[in-house]
Amino acid sequence: MSAADPAPSAASAAEGEGDTEPSHGIGPYPGGEAAWPTGEQFDPELLANGDRRNVVDRYRYWRHDAIVADLDARRHTFHVAIENWAHDFNIGSVVRTANAFMAREVHIVGKRRWNRRGAMVTDRYQHVRHHPSVEEFVAWAHGEGLTVIGIDNLPGSVPLETFDLPRDCVLVFGQESVGLTDAVREAADATLAIAQYGSTRSINAGAAAAIAMHAWVGQHGDIEAGHEG
Repeated sequence: MSAADPAPSAASAAEGEGDTEPSHGIGPYPGGEAAWPTGEQFDPELLANGDRRNVVDRYRYWRHDAIVADLDARRHTFHVAIENWAHDFNIGSVVRTANAFMAREVHIVGKRRWNRRGAMVTDRYQHVRHHPSVEEFVAWAHGEGLTVIGIDNLPGSVPLETFDLPRDCVLVFGQESVGLTDAVREAADATLAIAQYGSTRSINAGAAAAIAMHAWVGQHGDIEAGHEG
């Protein structure tokens, strides 16, 4: 950017980084500046220029930090973790789903770097924490009073569909090809399997994470609030 170029607005910067989809956008707030709503959560640039971000209606024209603060006040008590030893492409999908179900945090165990494209920019609104090793992750989880729940269709796994999930827990998923590592299997307080009926040995890790998170919501979540949008 040259010195003569204007600084990008919050809305245009978000659009350049993939936080927008035309079908989700709305224009400037109707009625002009005199009609703008009051409150520190509102972003003057978005009110003036329109909000092209992929956010639910309640967050239209809100500042990014105000959205995160509001989510933080309402997040659920479950966490999600996924092992990342070979840059698993499912991590972005897991982060996006964790945002939808309002997980407390997402934990990346192993390599720090992961492909953010699948997250569709939801990592801006979802807390993501890194743990270099399984041992450090498990020590952190137990220190927080969280039950470690592995999700994998291993011999001896308990059906997810009949298991009473703890309210304070972390759901752990392995990589697409090999599932949970031995270190996680040994450290987990319980290992659960998702019922399957077809020919494939396992389902996509991103899909498995969505199913497990939804199971937690079905047991502990405010279902009516989840349909308010």
